[in-house]
Amino acid sequence: MEDTGLVTVLLAMLAGAIRVSTPFMFVALGECLTEKSGRINLGLEGTLVFGAMAAYATSFLTGSPWLGVIVAGLSGSLFGALHGAICRLKGVNDIAIGIAMMLFGTGLAFFFGKAYIQPVAPHLPSIALGFWTDNPNLAKALEINPLFLIGIALAVLLWWALANTRMGLILRTTGDSAPAALALGINVDLVRFLATAFGGFLAGIGGAFLSLYYPGSWTEGLSSGQGLMAVALVIFSRWNPLACVGAALLFGAAGALGPALQSIGISRGYHFFNAAPYLLTLIIMILTTSPTRSLKGAPGELSITK
Repeated sequence: MEDTGLVTVLLAMLAGAIRVSTPFMFVALGECLTEKSGRINLGLEGTLVFGAMAAYATSFLTGSPWLGVIVAGLSGSLFGALHGAICRLKGVNDIAIGIAMMLFGTGLAFFFGKAYIQPVAPHLPSIALGFWTDNPNLAKALEINPLFLIGIALAVLLWWALANTRMGLILRTTGDSAPAALALGINVDLVRFLATAFGGFLAGIGGAFLSLYYPGSWTEGLSSGQGLMAVALVIFSRWNPLACVGAALLFGAAGALGPALQSIGISRGYHFFNAAPYLLTLIIMILTTSPTRSLKGAPGELSITK
């Protein structure tokens, strides 16, 4: 009986690691790319929420959830472009602008999304990778959304491109030393603008996953701070896209711990276990406060390194 309960918990955490990690993955990859250019975007929380609303509204109005994903990405890129454009101004602090953009994005999402809280929109499909098993729990755990696989492929592509392409070299040079980039004839402002816009695009897609797959609805408290936690995730990953995937899976498993224990009847301390992702974020930030460890691998132009 105990073995059965343990297997149930592990399967639930596996399913949670896959589902809950996907928004973390997209937001973290977007923030990783943005920070590689030498800029921090704390506004991705607002971008995530607005992307979730835009995707849900588009899916409801058109009947196409994939069109909703595209609209969410485009809306995210607009937020990123706005953030990038403002940060190009002299004397502007990217962290302060990020906080303002976070409030702006969530405010707009709450305002325009009130009409879509009750209606039911078409959801994204899933891929049944557990077709080979007769165990319904395992089959359910192995239901994977295509966005999860796309996120992993994107992480591998970004990791390869940053290390092996001219565009990757330009991005890394811009993030490590703006004077060196200028000396090479690189338009630093343009590179950071494009990186921030694409980072917003990825965060918007992460929001689409929240509203169109898991949990699969639009509410004002949908993101639960995942956009902000992704910043800690990037630091924990040492600005490595592949490590972002592993960290996202870790956060996803932590987020699934509470529901997994409840599924076998353990309800005592349920809310404490639900706080596992936030506790993990706090622990990560505490463990990485030493400048000799936390900033290892950080782009030199980030405001947190100066």
